[in-house]
Amino acid sequence: MTLAQIEAALTAPGQRFEIETVDIRGVPTRIWKNAPPNLALLVAFSRSHGAREFIVHEGERVTYDAHFRAVAHLAHKLVELGVGKGDRVAFAMRNLPEWPAIFFAVASIGAIAVPLNAWWSAAELTYGVNDSGAKLLILDGERHDRFRASFDELRGVEHIFVTRPRGPLDERAVPFDSLLPGPNEWAGLPEIGLPAAAAQIAPDDDLVIFYTSGTTGAPKGALGTHRNMATNIFSSAYTAARAMLRRGEVPPATPEPKVGLLVIPLFHVTACSASLMGTVATGGTMVLMRKWDAGEALRLIERERVQLTGGVPTIAWQLLEHPDRDRHDLSSLEAVQYGGAPAAPELVRRIEAEFGAAPGSGWGMTETMATVTQHSGEDYLARPDSCGPAVAVAELKIMSLDGATELPLGEVGELWARGPMIVKGYWNKPEATAATFVDGWVRTGDLSRLDEEGFCYIVDRAKDIIIRGGENIYSTEVENILYAHPAVTDAALVGVPHRTLGEEPAAVVHLCPGCSASEQELKDWVAQHLAPFKVPVAIRFIDTVLPRNANGKILKGELRAMFAG
Repeated sequence: MTLAQIEAALTAPGQRFEIETVDIRGVPTRIWKNAPPNLALLVAFSRSHGAREFIVHEGERVTYDAHFRAVAHLAHKLVELGVGKGDRVAFAMRNLPEWPAIFFAVASIGAIAVPLNAWWSAAELTYGVNDSGAKLLILDGERHDRFRASFDELRGVEHIFVTRPRGPLDERAVPFDSLLPGPNEWAGLPEIGLPAAAAQIAPDDDLVIFYTSGTTGAPKGALGTHRNMATNIFSSAYTAARAMLRRGEVPPATPEPKVGLLVIPLFHVTACSASLMGTVATGGTMVLMRKWDAGEALRLIERERVQLTGGVPTIAWQLLEHPDRDRHDLSSLEAVQYGGAPAAPELVRRIEAEFGAAPGSGWGMTETMATVTQHSGEDYLARPDSCGPAVAVAELKIMSLDGATELPLGEVGELWARGPMIVKGYWNKPEATAATFVDGWVRTGDLSRLDEEGFCYIVDRAKDIIIRGGENIYSTEVENILYAHPAVTDAALVGVPHRTLGEEPAAVVHLCPGCSASEQELKDWVAQHLAPFKVPVAIRFIDTVLPRNANGKILKGELRAMFAG
């Protein structure tokens, strides 16, 4: 069947993936008719999965019933603390069972969740809390220890709670177990429903702020809605059904619950929107890792009979090339899916040949709340350089770089995307919102082309973005830190190829006359101000200012040649 025939069959009236058109902020938009209208209803429905395991984390196993009890209990506690519709609740922690409970509790009372990057430095965390205007802050013990010296800089935060503390708490912090006991105790919580506020949530109400760095260096908060997040549930299921029909198989009436090993942070839209939402809807199981380790991942796949894993291409490479791989029974593995960074065609073939699993990829961004295109199975093997076709409710077009003209099929230009997954805009940044979001379309900054069947090919990215193992690094942010060093007068960050990470950051600097600084000194300088993944892996020094074009822009293509090999 062709993609057009499959779409017509799956989205026809009365079908599970039926589509209707609604008005979203003045723009007629195709939506999944049967998607849940808000996440309060989603988490309430999830209780029907009962004794099925939802989360496995080290020695903790949480059922769906226990998780719902925790969400309802915490939601009532938040209301008692004065958190209401539109208030922001920020939290920064590892992937822990508490993470989804906090997220759904905040969502269920109409408040706005602010999941902060747990890898951020204290200064970056301070920015996120203050920019969002968070009323309440929840940290794990590691973030508390890193962040406590900056508590005096927080504005508007009325309560700070800490889960799993590693020692004495700051006097301004309160143990999280005063709100919610440990996960192993959730099953014994009283049986209560969600607060009354849950019934008042509309599909396009504000739900979440995910921070994504901008080329100016200042992080921007992408403001997502309940509809944005719920869309992913059906987008993921639709692409699975499409792949089955494509190979001549009949999709099941309802998706089968799967066991997935989640190895990417929940503060990313890929994990939260693309993975967590579908897991909750289908009654699947999420196996969490405290910290990524390929050897431990292999052990978990064998022990928990994991069917799905992935995240970014780096993960797949490390699993394939681990020396202990053949010592583990990985026969349960059905799919390895990823996005967030370019993947070599070799990786696609090796996943299918050596794991006997279906490779999968896709394209999305924070501003699209994850999935816009998805690629899997035989189509992916045949087109390993594509990120797949758009899901049925999404639209793609290729525009000239000035945004004035739509280009014909096959031509390379800027990718624009539209659909019910596109966020409202950037939190408190009207100018950036106006520049990026146009009549329901998001200007992605990715140079792309479309073929006659609708498959999308990303041929380049916005010049200053470096994607290291799925983590975005924006050059200006690192360059500004280098410029702040007293010995540096000129600096540029470029991406250099890395086989498994995709890219790594590297810098070229020019020192002021008579000044001196070593490579390690500058690396340490950046590490004092930014998260570790943003620190350049190599720094080269040149005796002159950096090469620039007539407009004064640094010629980064010439600089990359300095790192060849």
